[in-house]
Amino acid sequence: MASPPATGLGPTSEKVVYRDGWGDRLFIWLFSRKMAKALGKDTARSGYNGFVDLSTQIMQGRNAQQQQALVAVVLKSLVPSQVLWLIRNLFSPTQLVCELNAWFATQLFEWLVGPCDVKTVEFTDEQGQLRQQRSGVHIKKCRYLDESRCVGMCVNMCKLPTQRFFTEDFGIPLTMVPNFEDFSCEMIFGQPPPPLETEDAYKQPCLIDHCSLATRDPQPCPKVRH
Repeated sequence: MASPPATGLGPTSEKVVYRDGWGDRLFIWLFSRKMAKALGKDTARSGYNGFVDLSTQIMQGRNAQQQQALVAVVLKSLVPSQVLWLIRNLFSPTQLVCELNAWFATQLFEWLVGPCDVKTVEFTDEQGQLRQQRSGVHIKKCRYLDESRCVGMCVNMCKLPTQRFFTEDFGIPLTMVPNFEDFSCEMIFGQPPPPLETEDAYKQPCLIDHCSLATRDPQPCPKVRH
């Protein structure tokens, strides 16, 4: 049985302070340049703050579908189409492929989401078979969510576009399950993403202490549905 959505109060702990190395700064700069190009405007901020600011600009004046579509353009621009074709057509989502993707995620995405570990997960695959394998990634406290403190940004700018990118463009199913109470997140490679309407994230209220759209009446975040 699905658990009820988080209260929307959000964690009370202070934001984590990161000390980005040169590799982290390179990834942040590259991703930010791609976002600025797709958006058609830049940001006056630098580093990760600039990256989050560009995400905020993408959300302004766009509905959920438009936000997701623009992020999809950014993601596809990071990987040559020939590479995507080869991966999608030569690598089926076997246990080994899914487990390797989980490992690579912990190595390549830490600049974006913070410290994360590979974990064993159990799920039902595309053929309806129950599988248990080390293709899960536990994000201890998502840097992107911690910095933005925005349910809509998490869902529209990260969760849904990333799921779609791996599932459709790479051909490797991925489901992401954010936790809005402690800002952790689970990535499950090999598990097809369910319809958003069936997930807790669809019912999640705004984070009252951090969002200008939040109300004391726990209504679902409007940025996720519109």
